[in-house]
Amino acid sequence: MLPVRGRDGRAARAARILGTRTAWTPVGDGEFFCPGCGGDRNYQRLTGRRRLTVLGVPVLPRGATGPVVECAACREHYGTDVLDHPTTRRFSAMLRDAVHTVALAVLAAGGACSRTALETAAATVRAAGFADCTEDRLAALVEALAADTGRFLDRPSSAGLTIELHESLDPLAPHLAPAGRESLLLQAARIALADGPYTPAERDALTTVGAALTICADDVTRLLAAARTPS
Repeated sequence: MLPVRGRDGRAARAARILGTRTAWTPVGDGEFFCPGCGGDRNYQRLTGRRRLTVLGVPVLPRGATGPVVECAACREHYGTDVLDHPTTRRFSAMLRDAVHTVALAVLAAGGACSRTALETAAATVRAAGFADCTEDRLAALVEALAADTGRFLDRPSSAGLTIELHESLDPLAPHLAPAGRESLLLQAARIALADGPYTPAERDALTTVGAALTICADDVTRLLAAARTPS
């Protein structure tokens, strides 16, 4: 065992003599969701240049490294893909806007004339974060959209409706757990069911919502059926 300890000792001495050091340069900053801290934190985006060191003194360049993201709180370094995850505040805003868009789409597919559907939609939107949402405001929005393009009331499965929903839901869906995506679809289904069974237009709109949330067709069918069953 003594020779092994000797080799380990020589390796340790060599590591103290020769090494590498990275000099980091800030190239940007902002706020991100830190996976280490588990919350929103400030960050610096860094690029680095490595150098070979002898006795701790940099002597030879070894090339560039990074870029990385450094959390201002825990000082951990992460790949820049961590910035793809929305901050908590941004995620909350995305979810709130998605609920509002989905509610409008379902109402525009046929529920805007029903007070019960409007009440259900307004309560859903208020719970998502729009505290001042009212039935009258939702009805006015649907009426304005219909007057502007006619794409919602006359053609619920049109490309226009699909684009509106995908613009709202596509950025959100990757950050929602399966249960969260299903919950959003079920909320939309309950708005549609507030004034009676699904109409063909409402079912088309809900199918579009499910597709935008990347829920497979079989699961969309299952969830729409489950929403009809009283809990």
